[in-house]
Amino acid sequence: MKLLILDAGHCLSLALAREASRRADTELVIEQNIAITAAQLQEIAPDAVIIPPLAQPLSMTPAAVGAHADAVDCCLDACIAQEVPLVWCVSDQLYEDGFDEPIDEHVVPTPRDECLRRLVMTGDRIRAEYHRHLIVRLGPLFALEGSQAWLNEIIDSLVVGQSVRAAEDVVCCPTSVDAVAMALIGMLQQQASGANAWGAYHLAGTEPVSAFTFTSMVRTQLATHLEGRGEQVALGDVTALNHHHDAKLRRVLNCRRVLDVFGVHQKPWRLEVGRMLDAWCLTRDDLSDASTGESV
Repeated sequence: MKLLILDAGHCLSLALAREASRRADTELVIEQNIAITAAQLQEIAPDAVIIPPLAQPLSMTPAAVGAHADAVDCCLDACIAQEVPLVWCVSDQLYEDGFDEPIDEHVVPTPRDECLRRLVMTGDRIRAEYHRHLIVRLGPLFALEGSQAWLNEIIDSLVVGQSVRAAEDVVCCPTSVDAVAMALIGMLQQQASGANAWGAYHLAGTEPVSAFTFTSMVRTQLATHLEGRGEQVALGDVTALNHHHDAKLRRVLNCRRVLDVFGVHQKPWRLEVGRMLDAWCLTRDDLSDASTGESV
């Protein structure tokens, strides 16, 4: 199976590259840009096109969000022309006001924010015009590298003693980018084998938490890892932000359909953070050895 991945520097694109390198059944072609033309698709001849998400569209400028939506529209035109399946990943922030209960796949976002409405319009067009699509709504992604990776920014700030601010009144399901990459490739492999299960799916981590709690737990695990290595590092503090004074806003995705259809299980974010911090420590050791000129 050959997959075309757009937005080369995105944390999800990098995770897909890592996952594909471990498999003998998946070939990746990675493009720097987001938009793609029918001619390019004809030349590359992929089995699917994957577009990574805007991680925090609510924090982006209207121009940036609009440019992303325009690029997705171009990709849709190209995919229709060449009959190539389209996979578009989107942020849970499209559910701007959240819901009291976990959000099912059939619930189409109806945000008030104009930028988010532009993204929803693109999603509406995909559903209306092209059957062979997967719209995958994701919880907040975290990773150690790539753009919009979140976790690396938290770690980098904490280790230099900077305070990290995070919302205490927004509840979400932090999502490992590696888990998403594994799930997407598995889903597309099943589609290539005749599953024919197109449509919208939710994919997120387990255990809903606030961004403040998530960041605090990252700090706690980071401190444990550093202490275990014998390092004394004065980590920065985590400061709570509150935007919704009346009640907590919940963006919790119900991921039952992706389990029922594809057998994809959500991964606990705490375990994924621990695994990534293990990897971060190994990289830290390599950098330390390189700076001292020692060989491993």
